[in-house]
Amino acid sequence: MADARIYIPAKSAMQSGRAGTHEWVLEFNPAEAKGHDPLMGWISSGDTRQQVRLTFPTLEEAEAHAQRLGVRYQVQPVHLRTIKPKAYADNFKYDRMRG
Repeated sequence: MADARIYIPAKSAMQSGRAGTHEWVLEFNPAEAKGHDPLMGWISSGDTRQQVRLTFPTLEEAEAHAQRLGVRYQVQPVHLRTIKPKAYADNFKYDRMRG
């Protein structure tokens, strides 16, 4: 099991823009389970590495940083989107499929 994962984040579903999807992210996996605080009812953990999220412009830089720290890592593959070019006028074609 890897101690960290390196990936490119997916586009936000809340907006149509693709901001924040061009950098590689290195995130640490949880080292310990979260616990319940009986007094306040909060969920807490002693693992502070869960709060760290590092970004890098290239995959090579992210891998080099993980190797420098001596952290085992797993690279998640990039899912490239396929763009289907279409014209706005195609919405008004007479022979388009009606559904």
